Order: sequence, then C-alpha cells, then structure tokens
Amino acid sequence: MSELEYPQVQGVAPGNGYSHVVTGTGRWVAISGQVALDANGQFVGRGSPRVQAEQVFANLARCLTAVDATFENVVKLTYFVTDVNYLPEIRVVRDKYIPGPKPASSAVQVASLFSPLALLEIEAFAIV
Repeated sequence: MSELEYPQVQGVAPGNGYSHVVTGTGRWVAISGQVALDANGQFVGRGSPRVQAEQVFANLARCLTAVDATFENVVKLTYFVTDVNYLPEIRVVRDKYIPGPKPASSAVQVASLFSPLALLEIEAFAIV
C-alpha cells in the first residue's frame, strides 16, 4: 500500500467530507467513470441514487482490486451527478467504503450521462 499524506491547507476552509490535497508516492492508477451497471451490463437501482451508488462503489472496488489496491489508495474522486441533491445519499455509501480520511473530490452536476438510467458516474485516481 502507498503512504498517502493529507496536508492541512492554511487559508482554505476545511473540506466537508473530502481533503483539499492528497499526495503520495507510487504507481498512478486512473479508473474510468463507473456507473450502476452489473457484471452483465444491466442497470441496477433504476431511479435510486443510493442503490446506484452501492453498485458504483462496488464496481470501483473491483477495479481497485484488479490493480492490487483498495480505497485506502484513492487520492481523488470525481462525481458526475444528474442532480446534486443526490450527494447526501451518495456520501452515505461512500462512507461505508471509505471510513477514514477522505480523498480529494469534485462534484459536477451534468445535464445527462450516457444513458437516461444513469443518475451518477464516479471516476477515481489512486496511488499504489
């Protein structure tokens, strides 16, 4: 596992559920945006941001496992959501997968994703 650092940033308001800066050394890993597709390519949790977030984080976990990583290696998450009001439910799921220090994060509300069934998409960057 890489050693990550979460420096405190002077003059910037503390992040609520994320870190402003995460640094570390190791192999850089980029994980494409994951949506709520199961192993058969079928959407899970139609209309439910929480159920979709569960599938998305499970997919991210599988991607991390494929490169011998865990969520402890994640330094950045980017959330693309069709409605920012979904973020509290997504954070509940995130906190189950990432109970410790939170990675740097960005959240962007988008008009749509590649399918009208997709309510959210999350990409990740890790250092292993």
